Amino acid sequence: MDNLYEPIPMRIERIIQETDDASLRSFELSFMRDADEKAFFKAYNPGQFCQLSIFGKGEAPFGIASAAWEGKFVRFTVQNVGSFTDTIHHSRVGDSIGMRGPLGNGFPIQDWKGKDVVVIGGGCAFSTLYALTKHIMHADNRKEYGRIVVIYGARSSGLCLYKPDIKSWYQRPDMEIHQAIDVPEEGWDFHTGYVPDVVKDVAPSPKNSVAVVCGPPIMTKYTLPILVEIGFDAKDIFTSLEKKMKCGVGKCGRCNLGPKYICKDGPVFTLAELNELPLDL
Repeated sequence: MDNLYEPIPMRIERIIQETDDASLRSFELSFMRDADEKAFFKAYNPGQFCQLSIFGKGEAPFGIASAAWEGKFVRFTVQNVGSFTDTIHHSRVGDSIGMRGPLGNGFPIQDWKGKDVVVIGGGCAFSTLYALTKHIMHADNRKEYGRIVVIYGARSSGLCLYKPDIKSWYQRPDMEIHQAIDVPEEGWDFHTGYVPDVVKDVAPSPKNSVAVVCGPPIMTKYTLPILVEIGFDAKDIFTSLEKKMKCGVGKCGRCNLGPKYICKDGPVFTLAELNELPLDL
């Protein structure tokens, strides 16, 4: 971006209803200018986020839910929780929307080559982990990493995201998938219970592995100690924090934690880094 504060124009190309209650929808945005597209994909790394804006309505941060190889678009999964997100949910294919990004750091995927990757997500926060998983799964990247273990929880089966892709992941011999919902449902054949308990039951091996956690704050709070208990080193546990971000570039101060800004120094941190901060998850 030539100007960190100026949104680039994007067009909504596709809208996908992700959940049965329509509270979560994915929006695939295309670039209106070739130069913006080239600059974005040159800088983008899974785990980063963007600021989406609608003139006269507001702006908010959203994790990027697409891998660069998927096409000339950027995907965001948006939960309808307020006036701005409601405006996005009522947008139509062809509508324009502003975007600033990619912002923040991302997952250090180059450092993870040769290792198993344990992905642990909950609710709509699974979006950036979805992008990470899809990045690794590309034919040119897959051979660089070991086994992928995915543990993903939602309140109910109807609130699970990316259903077609996750269904196909079960068929892959190089992946281990564990889905969970909070309470029992008729016809549900997978885990029942909260994500931290499922992580404890599955007990993924910490040997030559990294673990990546992204979910509601309460889920993250109780999952990180379980990974330590299983044997993961704090430097090999990563999480993404998007709490209280506003401007996205470290100027407004809403997301500062001690000397750090979540939007600028994060949103990806290791547990070792978090242990040095005055953080209350």
